[in-house]
Amino acid sequence: MALSYKARRRWALVILLIGMPIYVVVAVSIANRVGVSDLPRFVQFVIYVALGIGWVFPLKPIFLGIGQADPDADPEDGQD
Repeated sequence: MALSYKARRRWALVILLIGMPIYVVVAVSIANRVGVSDLPRFVQFVIYVALGIGWVFPLKPIFLGIGQADPDADPEDGQD
């Protein structure tokens, strides 16, 4: 079942305001527990970049088209 435009907008907002801070805390905590800080700086950089970009791919369908006008809206609603 595909999400409507409004549902995707709401989920995107929830993900960005609640999910992202939780993800950042969990990712950094796991990285510290594993011992990433003992690795060379370049390897640390690669790991943190991968963690920073990795969350996007599973959530990409939710964020697609969010910045566009509502495709289901009436064109006569005053939006130009």
